[in-house]
Amino acid sequence: MSALPFRAAAEAPRPVAETSLGGSAVQLDVYSPAMGRVITNRVLRAAGPAPTVYLLTGIGGGVDGISWWDDTDVVRFFADKHVNVVMPVGGAFSLYTDWLADDPVVGRNRWQTYLTQELPAVIDSHLNATGRNAVIGVSMSAGSAVDLAIQAPDRYRAVAALSGCPWTADPLGTAMVSAQVLRGGGNPLNMWGTPGTDGWRAHDAFAHAETLAGKAVYLSAATGIPGAIDRGGLAFPPIEAIASSCTTAFAARLAALGLPATHINRPEGGHTWGQFETDLHDAWPHLAPALNS
Repeated sequence: MSALPFRAAAEAPRPVAETSLGGSAVQLDVYSPAMGRVITNRVLRAAGPAPTVYLLTGIGGGVDGISWWDDTDVVRFFADKHVNVVMPVGGAFSLYTDWLADDPVVGRNRWQTYLTQELPAVIDSHLNATGRNAVIGVSMSAGSAVDLAIQAPDRYRAVAALSGCPWTADPLGTAMVSAQVLRGGGNPLNMWGTPGTDGWRAHDAFAHAETLAGKAVYLSAATGIPGAIDRGGLAFPPIEAIASSCTTAFAARLAALGLPATHINRPEGGHTWGQFETDLHDAWPHLAPALNS
């Protein structure tokens, strides 16, 4: 494993290009000092100062043409909401976390730093945002969204995890997290080190769930049984069934701690974008009040 090089604190993230995508939508390219490269973000700009929703996509990072932007009505849905929506492109198989070392296959991943520090600094300045934020993740990034809210508790007022698993450091959780990294050819040892060590324990959502106190939390998953909600989309029933089990367990953990959360366990849904779109619609009324939006 090669250690990440030290970068001068004076090097700041910055917007490097903005391209209109029609209407309120723009492509905003942002330089990330932590990763040493430019990250593309699709942004729906609100008129005037507004809160911001960071909307993370699934295991392919959106570079595969599978994302909120490509597969849902996200532009139309947020058109009448007074909120900025930021959809980063990239991070495939990364879990949107900071890796301890560069990986020969998936490269340098410092997504936690980018999403919790660098990108918000640019968005708040460039869009005149209010600094009130929510993070929403789906499938792979559902666990990421919960983790980011735990790792940077002052950054987000609301979090939603849709059809994914909040992470654990136990053997089953380690295997599930590792499988997502291995699917892209990455080495989980380059991410958080040896399983069972502090690097993994720091990202155990069950162990650190109390950090979510005071936030609006929305959790949703389905049985994996395909239905009308899927709108004929390609379904992945086993993945959704696992997500349902994980989500139910995490909802129980929050309840045991006395932390309020909205938990939706759908009778139908096969891990499709039709289901995810419905989840986003249903989640918004629970998240918006925390943003004063």
